[in-house]
Amino acid sequence: MTFKTVLQLKDIHRAYKQPTGDLPILKGANLELKQGELVALVGPSGSGKTTLLQIAGLLDTPDSGDITLNETEITNASDAIRTSLRNKHLGFIYQFHHLLPECDALENVMMPLLIAGSTVSRAKERAVILLERLGLQDRMDHLPSRLSGGEQQRVAIARALVHSPSLVLADEPTGNLDPVTSATVIKLFFDVAQAQNTAVLLVTHNNVLAEQMHRRVTLKDGKVVAA
Repeated sequence: MTFKTVLQLKDIHRAYKQPTGDLPILKGANLELKQGELVALVGPSGSGKTTLLQIAGLLDTPDSGDITLNETEITNASDAIRTSLRNKHLGFIYQFHHLLPECDALENVMMPLLIAGSTVSRAKERAVILLERLGLQDRMDHLPSRLSGGEQQRVAIARALVHSPSLVLADEPTGNLDPVTSATVIKLFFDVAQAQNTAVLLVTHNNVLAEQMHRRVTLKDGKVVAA
């Protein structure tokens, strides 16, 4: 089976303006992910991992370089097109879950589909399936405040996967979890992501977690290198 390229970052440069001049962060970074591939991005604090993740997620624009999503070049896409692509093709998971506190688990997971224009019944059906797969069938009507950290993260994972995105970007998704809960959450995440043929780019400082991925790359001196 041939797996198509989901994300390609080519010769990405990004610098931030400082009072003393430009501070280069990315200096010709290259990265490619294919369908169903799980890749860990590691590197010391301040190396630019979050910057690279934001560029991959169309939340930031490189100073130069090319971005290709699902084999379509989108480097110079308008803000409206970027927003549409994020809603349709991308999922995001963060260390701090960013769940809507006034919505229960089911409603939180339904939200991306509702924003995309899905019917309530379709969004509910899809959300229920994912929450059940992640072991939360008895917690769907619970507000985030009534869920444990591991349960909240599983809700966040379901929310990121509910619209069957091509690519999920995860920034330290288990940073607030104990090792046992972390292992359980990541196993479920991997199972669901691979079942959907979703590519995953995961930023982590956790070497044990990084070793579980198909591939591990390091951001060093502004470039992506094999770990």
